[in-house]
Amino acid sequence: MKYMPYSNQKKGMFLAFIGVIFITPDSLFIRLANLTSWDLIFYRGFIPFFIVFAGLLIIYKSKFISQLLENGWHGAAYAVTFAITNIFFVISINNTNVANTLIMIALAPMLSAVISFIFLKESTDQKTWIAITITTLAVIYIFNDSFEKGDVLGNFLGLVCAAGLAAGAVIIRSAKKINLVPSAMMGKLLVTLIALFFIDNPILKGNDLIIIPVMCIVCVAIPFVLITLAPRYITAPEVNLFFLLETILGPLWVWLVIMEQPSTETMIGGFVIISTIAFHSILSLKKK
Repeated sequence: MKYMPYSNQKKGMFLAFIGVIFITPDSLFIRLANLTSWDLIFYRGFIPFFIVFAGLLIIYKSKFISQLLENGWHGAAYAVTFAITNIFFVISINNTNVANTLIMIALAPMLSAVISFIFLKESTDQKTWIAITITTLAVIYIFNDSFEKGDVLGNFLGLVCAAGLAAGAVIIRSAKKINLVPSAMMGKLLVTLIALFFIDNPILKGNDLIIIPVMCIVCVAIPFVLITLAPRYITAPEVNLFFLLETILGPLWVWLVIMEQPSTETMIGGFVIISTIAFHSILSLKKK
């Protein structure tokens, strides 16, 4: 049987899908952790940095430094946007409810499509715009009544996260011949160094001895490598479209563990989101 290599579209969609699936329990782990925001941010920077640093040293060996330097200004820009997104995500979750943060992050596909159009002159096809519009409206429908007064900071930082995700995906797309995983690693180092100025009591005890390492490896380290690679093969809006899965699956994880009952709007909107992404993916694969 003749071997048929995956097309770029299939590779990108597979990386984005698996990466986001790993991310979906992240909000739950943040809720279950007993650390302050900055103590949590420290571990979410340090542990993934150490793991990926060790992996890259094994892969590149003596060429590690040159590989990092080859990332150039694209790498520096991505490291900064990556660090900002990582820091503000945790602070947003701890200053509003999970639904509010995730609805803001759900705006990333629309923002990345606009940024790609402005800076890369990369037009987004009609089916992707339709999918973005439908899923964004579905997310708004799900959480239409979930915004609470007095949590402006959390909502604003969630919006910043969406912009950071969008900008990061566009940066990767603009340098798709470059492997920016080393720069993402440096972004995690930047997160760690910034958190050092604000940490209070980062000693792990009780359930945190399990929750924090599992979260940092499964929901942070593995996904950030996959999500960093995905825009090399598909457009930034297509990558960020998969983050809408987190918008529906994130609250479901919370429901399964903490028994917070999803609303009817969540069930209906979630069906629309998953169906739209599935249909969009099938059309994209057929086109390729």
